[in-house]
Amino acid sequence: MALVLAPELPVEDWLDALDAQIERSPSFFDGRPVVLDLAALPIEQPNVAGLLHTLHDRGIRIIGTEGAHPSWQGLEPWAPLHANSTRPARPIDVPDEPRQISPNDLTSLVIDQPVRSGQSVVFEKGDVSIIGSVASGAEVIAGGSIHIYGTLRGRAIAGLTGNHHARIFCRRMEAELLAIDGVYQTADDMNAALRGKPAQAWLAGEAMMLATLD
Repeated sequence: MALVLAPELPVEDWLDALDAQIERSPSFFDGRPVVLDLAALPIEQPNVAGLLHTLHDRGIRIIGTEGAHPSWQGLEPWAPLHANSTRPARPIDVPDEPRQISPNDLTSLVIDQPVRSGQSVVFEKGDVSIIGSVASGAEVIAGGSIHIYGTLRGRAIAGLTGNHHARIFCRRMEAELLAIDGVYQTADDMNAALRGKPAQAWLAGEAMMLATLD
């Protein structure tokens, strides 16, 4: 299971936010392969290779890159990934936002396609909506709530940045794991009566609650 990280401008602020996430969850990146999506960086971005080394020094294991410009030097250790790659994951193609909206201003993310097995969607700034299903072996991670307009067979992790009020909604509940602000339930813990039905999950104190959606 690979994660996708997408550096944003200013890079220094993005690194500060990443360090804060690592401080909150020190083991989050342990042993996990990471794909770095560089498409948001401008062509004139200096020392991109240095950025990758900085991430490596933080214990982040980068297995490849997407969106690297040919003029950037020193990226050879992190070969680009292609559509026919045999590597374990590649980033999900997210439609471009309107030009007048800065990526730093976005508080929600919409993915208008299914999330396939082995893929991971990570959006720490707010809610994530999936127009489709989440396959077994896939995961969706959000700083806010998660909305899945299809079957949830993989993992859904909401409230990653400490949002105790985050929720998880899905049209058909068949999840491997649900987590909200560090509280989780696996498939074995869930009420069998919820399987295959529209459902939501939320926190009541330190307990995760699950119920069908009427």
